[in-house]
Amino acid sequence: MESDNLAKQIEEVEALTSIYSEDFAIDSETLRTYSIKIKDNNNEVILTVTMPPEYPGQAPPKYELSAPWMDRKAKENLKHCLDEVYLENIGETVIFQWVEKVREMLQKIKTVKPEKKEQLEDKIDETLDLSQLDIKCPEITHGSVIVDRKSSFQGHAAQVHSVDDVTAVLYKLKQNKKFQNATHNMYAYRIERQTSKGTTILQDCDDDGETHAGGRMLHLLQILDQKNTLVVVSRWYGGIQLGPDRFRHINNATRQVIQEAGLLKK
Repeated sequence: MESDNLAKQIEEVEALTSIYSEDFAIDSETLRTYSIKIKDNNNEVILTVTMPPEYPGQAPPKYELSAPWMDRKAKENLKHCLDEVYLENIGETVIFQWVEKVREMLQKIKTVKPEKKEQLEDKIDETLDLSQLDIKCPEITHGSVIVDRKSSFQGHAAQVHSVDDVTAVLYKLKQNKKFQNATHNMYAYRIERQTSKGTTILQDCDDDGETHAGGRMLHLLQILDQKNTLVVVSRWYGGIQLGPDRFRHINNATRQVIQEAGLLKK
């Protein structure tokens, strides 16, 4: 199976190189990491993808989006769209579809006048259908607060079965002013999907400015073999740097709230 995946990866890289030429770059042949530059007038997004051995047969490629000009809400909507593209094409190569989906989003943003930022946010809200997501929002458990040198950490967990569930929980949390005022709101999730080709895991994370925090949370979920689980950890910075201790508190808040929500696997 891995040899079949590798053959498809090589074929896909050749196609992407041919299609995007100078906008396609090889970051690491060993790790099979590549970057594609997507431009539309003055807007630019760099999509960086890494192909794991299980891609495309059993797992999606890992990806990162670089677009400093894009606000957080727009980036979350774009990630939601990319995840939906993957779910519609499980078992197949999807990077070309991802690039074109990003290009489609850039074209939509272009149609909104730059000075009307509120209009852009309204458009994004409409595409997410937030009223429906709010109604269907899974139950959220809020963990105990961990305090160290004036910094506070609190975990939030929910059982999720789709990207829409994840988006609904994040939207619900953002309605809380205390959550909005957090210095960082990192999250990670893993969703088990049953398909005609077997079981696959859809997973992602976000650092929200706390470098490597989301990745560490996702790694913990992987170690615990958590499925259909979303964890968000909020940090309110107290003015004193904690160094590596902050990651220990983030991990503790993650595990603690999963257990309090009754989601921790035995």
